[in-house]
Amino acid sequence: MDQQYVRNFCIIAHIDHGKSTLADRLLEITRTVEERDMTARLLDSMDLEQERGVTIKASAVRMSYAAHDGHTYEINLIDTPGHVDFSYEVSRALQACEGAILVVDATQGIEAQTLANLFLALDANLEIIPVINKIDLPASRADEVAEEIESLLGVDATDVLQISAKTGLHVEDVLEAVVRRIPPPRGKAEAPLRALIFDSHYDAYKGVIAYVRVFDGVLDTRAKLLMMATDAVVEPIERGIFSPVMKPTGALMAGEVGYIATGLKTIREVRVGDTVTSAQQPADTPLPGYQPAKPMVFAGIYPTESDDFPLLRDALEKLQLNDASLTFEPETSQALGFGFRAGFLGLFHMEIVQERLEREYDLDIVVTAPSVEYEVVLRNTNEVIQIDSPAQLPEEGSIEAIRQPWMSIEIYSPTEFIGVIMELVTKKHGEYVATDYLDKNRVLLRYNIPLAELIVDFYDKLKSVTRGYASLDYRFEGYRQGDLVKLDVLVNQVPVDALALIVHREDAYHKGQAMVSKLKDLIPSQLFVVPVQAAVGSKVISRANVKALRKDVLAKCYGGDITRKRKLLEKQKKGKKRMKMIGQVEVSQEAFMAVLKLDQD
Repeated sequence: MDQQYVRNFCIIAHIDHGKSTLADRLLEITRTVEERDMTARLLDSMDLEQERGVTIKASAVRMSYAAHDGHTYEINLIDTPGHVDFSYEVSRALQACEGAILVVDATQGIEAQTLANLFLALDANLEIIPVINKIDLPASRADEVAEEIESLLGVDATDVLQISAKTGLHVEDVLEAVVRRIPPPRGKAEAPLRALIFDSHYDAYKGVIAYVRVFDGVLDTRAKLLMMATDAVVEPIERGIFSPVMKPTGALMAGEVGYIATGLKTIREVRVGDTVTSAQQPADTPLPGYQPAKPMVFAGIYPTESDDFPLLRDALEKLQLNDASLTFEPETSQALGFGFRAGFLGLFHMEIVQERLEREYDLDIVVTAPSVEYEVVLRNTNEVIQIDSPAQLPEEGSIEAIRQPWMSIEIYSPTEFIGVIMELVTKKHGEYVATDYLDKNRVLLRYNIPLAELIVDFYDKLKSVTRGYASLDYRFEGYRQGDLVKLDVLVNQVPVDALALIVHREDAYHKGQAMVSKLKDLIPSQLFVVPVQAAVGSKVISRANVKALRKDVLAKCYGGDITRKRKLLEKQKKGKKRMKMIGQVEVSQEAFMAVLKLDQD
């Protein structure tokens, strides 16, 4: 199709503001999907996305729209996630577009992720079309929100579209705005081929499938292709478009969005952000691509059965293809055997990966408590080493200082919750930066806070104390030195490296006590007493015993001499002592995740 009739756009918004519902209505209006095939949140194809009601993966679809000006337009839509952990997915989708629809909830107004995603879109020089959704709700304050958008973007409040994606009210106006206001692609059809890979997934029959946006040239049906970053040469099995299922077509022209089924069985040759070009006439320079994602949260992933280690590695490799922000490397643990140290963008990202491994790959796994990456300055050499697991921390005597990552956070909230938010952040060792009153009812609070305090349960508690009204955005600020110590947990006098924590010295005592109390209830009873201890260095700061299961060895003694009973009890005691020397205590997944709930008691 002629480039002037092609439009590429994405939908960005805060979580739960109605992106996926709006995408459904657009598919209905353009008759891309037949009414009988229509389901709620059609583009959220993953089971997890349907269950949790959130978009996790960016997904693409091509629509054909007959506009009021008499022309038929080819419109490529990329639906993006709203959760802060998946902003990397959003940044990749934006690179494939010329414009973005900014969706704002008429009842909630501008939230933290609305702004974060908007700034990503502005950085990518996209044309922004602001849209207020959910105007059919009784609590809608659409005109107030339009004024908020006016002061934020400088557009006239009367030009902001007001729609209801649920009922379909005024949704066609959105398509007209896309056609009228978003510029067509500016690629050169005669130039050498350059196509950007903005996402990918693995298919058992077609190999690695790369989602591409063609910037220059023509993606022909027969030509061999070259991946510019990895120098891999590919003879594609299939090319096509998303409608929204994959549909093979002929060539993809400059400005169009589609997919290439590469037939590759290994994921290393296809990188998200790489440029695809023709192997016969390669382009001189690749497209800019993306900054690699920096993992913020680290955790150990271990198979419960050691024989499943190769299966876990294959599953992680396939997931990494679909999720470029996931990193992993092999590690071993005394308690859990062979596994992987994986890096995630946040705790929600970690939960999603864990669930996908269990569901999609049918693996039984143990995930250790999350940790962050620390910088450790060694005493004699002044060398700085980076560790992402408490087990890697050197001996206390050799450490000069420990630095931890700090985040700059922004909390949007109604003014009535300022007190409880300040109390929560202070408890988490946060530092106050500024307060901005957005209007008489809403406030923006800025703080700096250690990432280790943020990742565990901060978001849950923030939602809890503000009855769900506050929203949070965060970004990395830098490393700072802190008075930190390693809190070891010993079960049956053996340190369990996977349960170790790095904590503030002043928190060590109560966290150790809380940990021991929790583990005492979670570790199953043995035929001998199991001591559970928390220690800092060589000093035990808390201890509790898991009571022994009692076998009544005197059951068969009816009366008789006391010495016989004593002999049986002594024999039992010796047996228990021998059992304790060789006994192994099983530690369940609940015990590893108990670390996450330490502050809740």
